[in-house]
This record gives sequence, structure tokens and C-alpha cells, in this order.
Amino acid sequence: MKTQIKSFVFLAFGITLIMSCQKAGIDGAATLVIFPQHHGVTIPNHIGYLDSVYVKFDAKDLPSDPTHNYDAVFVGEYGEDHVHCTSLHTGNYYLYATAWDSINNERVYGGLAVKIKFSERQDEIDINIPVVE
Repeated sequence: MKTQIKSFVFLAFGITLIMSCQKAGIDGAATLVIFPQHHGVTIPNHIGYLDSVYVKFDAKDLPSDPTHNYDAVFVGEYGEDHVHCTSLHTGNYYLYATAWDSINNERVYGGLAVKIKFSERQDEIDINIPVVE
């Protein structure tokens, strides 16, 4: 009986360890819906400059060069006011968004760190990213 209990405890510990070690990256089921916002106003995708989100996996801080030092990039669609970052695993991500503010006729950008929790692994999560000149 003690051997069965030990085996069960070992198996439960192993499963917990494997599930908690899953790294951020592509191949998951979570989707982040990113809304770049300049002065609290969501910026729609401009026909000549689509909104883009550069994603760094396993990161909590802004990469040194976020538009070149990234693991994935997602581009918005004309007419929409958001960008879909699809197929993400649980884990930590740094998101860096760029957009074109057609009112002020200038490029705006900004970023923030997010974490996709295990309980959110199959969810669609809305995130507002403040962007500035």
C-alpha cells in the first residue's frame, strides 16, 4: 500500500512539474487582442501603416531593440482597431506595439509586460497598450 501511495505522489509531482514548466511561445491556444491607445483613444489600422505588435517570449522587460529583438510579430488588418496575437502558451511576454496616429500624423509606440496564466490558456484576452510619440 505504501508503494502505491509513493508512486501516486511521485506521479502527481511529475505532472505538476511538467505543467508548471511550460514556456511562453507559439503553439498554445491563448489569443491576446491588443488595442494600441494614444491618449486613451484606440488607434485603428491605417492603410499605409498597419499596427504591429512585437512579442518577446519569457520577458518582463523591454528588449534593448524591440523592433529587431523579438520572437514573433503580429500585424493588424486594415479597418480594425486591434491586433490579434494568436496561438500563445501560458507564460510571460513583453509586447511592444507600433501604430500610426493619423490625427497627429505621427508614429506612436509603447509596450508592457503581460502574463498568460494557466487558467487563461485557452482564452481571448483584451489588452490596452498605451502608445506615445
